[in-house]
Amino acid sequence: MSRKPKKGYFVKGHFVAEGSEMDLQLKAELKGTDGATKTDLKREMEALQDLGSELLTLRSDLFARLDLPEKLQDALAEARRITNFEGKRRQMQFVGKLMRKLEEDTVAAIHAALDEQRNGSAAEKLALHQAEHWRDRLIADDNALAAWLEQFPRTDTQQIRALIRQARKDAPSDHEARVAQSQGEAPRKGRAYRELFQLVRHQMTEAAALAVHEEREDDA
Repeated sequence: MSRKPKKGYFVKGHFVAEGSEMDLQLKAELKGTDGATKTDLKREMEALQDLGSELLTLRSDLFARLDLPEKLQDALAEARRITNFEGKRRQMQFVGKLMRKLEEDTVAAIHAALDEQRNGSAAEKLALHQAEHWRDRLIADDNALAAWLEQFPRTDTQQIRALIRQARKDAPSDHEARVAQSQGEAPRKGRAYRELFQLVRHQMTEAAALAVHEEREDDA
């Protein structure tokens, strides 16, 4: 059986296979890009290979959202299974080659997913900010508790009152706060301050989940 010929073309008597480093270099030069050397191409491939390595750590829900080509998904799955160092290195080189075929939008989506895993989604950041705001408001304002209980009636009233009282007792004095600030440090917070945040965050998450459940029941 004859071998299927590779796709490519000849330049000055030398065959250049499509997708090879030389092919990419020549195409870059035709586009007028400067510095499209083998070193640049190697650096680009290594960067994509590193990005592929980061994909191995991506949460399953974020990974599924990317809708990557099946061949790349299979290559990444194989890389996860390989434990031998040299075998894994060769497999990740293959992953890097597949990554080079991705569209720019897909590569951007991968970076966005990795950033979300590292720093949280915009919704998660907003929820944390709101929880911090409520915690600080509850400690600073005596009237805030009534507003909180009206919005989150499932809260254990006795527990949240106790945490607020203790957080106020543990709060650093103005002098302690100034000293910490002069030393470039944040004022130390007590255990109740942290536990109050956790309680607030839990109640907000629970209320949001309940609202979604009730909305689904209404739509059913």
